[in-house]
Amino acid sequence: MRTRRTAVAFAGLGLALTLAACGQNAAAPSAPAPTGSAPATGAKVGVILPETDSSARWEGFDKPLLTKAMAAEGLQADIQNAQGDEQKFTTLADGMISSGVKVLVIASINSESGAAVAAKAKAQGIPVIDYDRLNLGGTSDYYVSFNNVKVGELQGEGMKQALAGKAGAGVVQIEGAPTDNNATLFAQGQDNILKPLFDAGTLTLVQRQAIEDWDNQIGGTTFEQILTANQGKVQGVVAANDGLAGAIITVLTKNGLNGQVPVTGQDATPDGLQAILRGDQYMTVDKPIDQEAGATAKLAAALAKGDKAAADAIATATEKDPKGNRDVKSVLLTPVLITKDNVKSVVDRGAVPAKDICVSATQAVCDQLGIK
Repeated sequence: MRTRRTAVAFAGLGLALTLAACGQNAAAPSAPAPTGSAPATGAKVGVILPETDSSARWEGFDKPLLTKAMAAEGLQADIQNAQGDEQKFTTLADGMISSGVKVLVIASINSESGAAVAAKAKAQGIPVIDYDRLNLGGTSDYYVSFNNVKVGELQGEGMKQALAGKAGAGVVQIEGAPTDNNATLFAQGQDNILKPLFDAGTLTLVQRQAIEDWDNQIGGTTFEQILTANQGKVQGVVAANDGLAGAIITVLTKNGLNGQVPVTGQDATPDGLQAILRGDQYMTVDKPIDQEAGATAKLAAALAKGDKAAADAIATATEKDPKGNRDVKSVLLTPVLITKDNVKSVVDRGAVPAKDICVSATQAVCDQLGIK
């Protein structure tokens, strides 16, 4: 079983220190606090989240929102984080299965380990929900996520908007982990928008690179190598999430290019939203995780009761598992493109408090946009 690998060494200590400070996107946002507690008699549901290094969302958003949603459905939720370690992911799952959980919810590190865990649970008669990431070749009964091709399309649309009128502008695409099916879907969506522009010569693809484990430091180092090889001539960067975007912005800042080169992102994290307000990041994708957590909890409640008809009434979409050659019953929610003009909408719906994005460097812009 492959365990989490150590990030590659940096070419320069200065860049390493800068990326460690600015590129991790690890500061947990102030998500809504859970209220109330699940009754002791409620069915037990095990939830395993993947890591904390690449994005602040898992502990800052998903954990508290899942805790609250599960409690609202009368479920006892045991929510643990595998911290990017496949062996820990498996050990947590084994413990939850042994403890008698009625449903297992997994946001896996990769499809291989996720599918193996789902098979173990199925052998014990425990239904499994793939959360946020579909495990290719797996056996999970249901899948709850966003329309991830649409997420990529929004990133492509953002870059198209940002580079409008700049004929032949060079674009770098920094993608997520090749072992994460979501990263594949994001790239597919980006291609739907950008490939016709590349083919027509409207834009130019400089280089595309997937980043192992969504590692922000590797992403920053990789981008700097591409930027150097292209003699600093890059006009746009499609970054697959806000964490990678932060690392890329650090490199752009080092080279005096921040604010001049539009960068995309995803997850609408406080760091990403601050970067948009500063003008260093062009857009992000808001994925209402409260809706994702709520749908997962409702699905888990139905499955814990053995009510498959109720579960099927919730999961009315399907997602194709090409490796397993099957259609998985799914809940696919709608993402939203966020630029400077509508950052306020993320705050207004309660996803991120204004205090988390309206800091000294952005307060004037917040005042201008009415964010409070």
